[in-house]
Amino acid sequence: MSTLVQPATSQIGSVDAQRVEDALSLIAPKWTTWSAQTLAQQGGPMRVRDVAARLPFVSEQFVGKRLAQMHADGLVTRAGARHGAPYQLSAFGNSLSSVHRALSDWSQAHLSLGKVAGAERAEDAVRRLHLRHSTAVIQVLDAGPMRFVRIAEEAGLDNGFTRQRLMRLQLDGLVTRTGPHRGDPYVLTDAGRALGPVYAAVERWSNPVAAPRPAAAPVAAATRTHTGIPLGSDGFRTAAALRRSTAAPSSLFSHAPQPQPRVPAAVTARSAPSRGR
Repeated sequence: MSTLVQPATSQIGSVDAQRVEDALSLIAPKWTTWSAQTLAQQGGPMRVRDVAARLPFVSEQFVGKRLAQMHADGLVTRAGARHGAPYQLSAFGNSLSSVHRALSDWSQAHLSLGKVAGAERAEDAVRRLHLRHSTAVIQVLDAGPMRFVRIAEEAGLDNGFTRQRLMRLQLDGLVTRTGPHRGDPYVLTDAGRALGPVYAAVERWSNPVAAPRPAAAPVAAATRTHTGIPLGSDGFRTAAALRRSTAAPSSLFSHAPQPQPRVPAAVTARSAPSRGR
């Protein structure tokens, strides 16, 4: 991955950071992407047990909880309120294809993850991007190299939070420093600099004018922002793998059709509900 870069000419600074992060929070909870893409692959209603059968490394109970949250967030609809009623993607959930593609393509071009499916890349990318105020810090650094105090001032964050966020962004390969000494400016890596199309895709998807959202379960006013999109989990995203025997449609997997990679044992061990966000 990259190191030093020149001042920005990208579209990173033009997006609404709050809207982008609110939208990412909807797809950040663990296994949301896999559940959505399993439903898309089916192309019709599926019961919880049928979705879980396609994701054998996730418990049926956890799949049920995830689909229930996706229903509350408007990503899926349900044929009735009775127990066991099937789920299917809403129009809002179906329109996620452009976001998944942008995330996967960005990851493919800028992150060294080895041979993994596009869906797994999308999950990993959301884990790196969705934390609160990450977008604001990246937007500030899009102007060019900047020292810590100036970053905090421009982003409107306190020093402690700015330091925490910069450390995480460095670990995720989006930010680096221009030198080894304390006080050396921070700068975006090539991966960080290339986020403009990703942010634009997320913002377009979240725009209720561009992608009308169907009615969802009521959400308390305290959990909403000015964008009108309910907030989701801020937990960390772990890697995953989808059903290996069937190639997914190109509308959701950016490099399909390809056989899906075998699920690593370490990933399977982390998929228990107790480790969920």
